[in-house]
Amino acid sequence: QVQLVESGGGLVQAGGSLTLSCTASERTFSSYAMGWFRQAPGKEREFVAAISMIGGSTVYASSVKGRFTISRDNAKNTLYLQMNSLKPEDTAVYYCAGRKYTIARLTTEYDYWGQGTQVTVSS
Repeated sequence: QVQLVESGGGLVQAGGSLTLSCTASERTFSSYAMGWFRQAPGKEREFVAAISMIGGSTVYASSVKGRFTISRDNAKNTLYLQMNSLKPEDTAVYYCAGRKYTIARLTTEYDYWGQGTQVTVSS
């Protein structure tokens, strides 16, 4: 059972930056494709970004492309999301998720989830 723990959320002004981290308990972290999702109040959880097992491939939602960067450090069992030029509409609970082997965009394709970390962007 893979356990994922997010950190790094907080309150930031519009235009600011935050970096989220997600630490995995699994020693075979490099066997998992990883993703970031977010859920705003009253909305469904949505895809943000995903990265392949060794980080060679990444995909992004159009709403964050060019502003967010997903990366991973397999030696540290850690996933990151660097968020720049934040907007009030980026306000949400951010979740990291993992699945074996291949990148995916749908929440239903991920097997393991963290508890989430709140990001609030003030205008």
